[in-house]
Amino acid sequence: MNKNSVGVALDASAITLSGLCLVHCLVLPLFIAILPMAGVLAENEWIHKAFVITVLPISGFMIARGKCTHGRTVFVALAVSGLSLLIAGAFIEQLEAYETPLTVIGALLLACAHLWRWTRHTHSENGQRFQ
Repeated sequence: MNKNSVGVALDASAITLSGLCLVHCLVLPLFIAILPMAGVLAENEWIHKAFVITVLPISGFMIARGKCTHGRTVFVALAVSGLSLLIAGAFIEQLEAYETPLTVIGALLLACAHLWRWTRHTHSENGQRFQ
């Protein structure tokens, strides 16, 4: 497996995890309305912390391993902003009232960062130049 395919696989993993995070934040309230027992699961703070702890190494590795290429700052800015919001929503108790918006925006930014990077890899593998 070459370096490029590892990067694509990690980006795909990060996009999937961000999607799961969004589903958890946006769909779970519907489940709570339908199934009262789901409300008990939604209140478990360990779920949010587990998502962040899972996402940090993947995104952190992708940020650290990237080469200084044109557009890398876009990926880093989006990824660091998204990770910062996810960390704030999961670990800073004073922001508990804003946990859902912080988490949703953070997950979207992180997914956009990895999707942007993934499309660059896909286009470069097909011999196209993507700017």
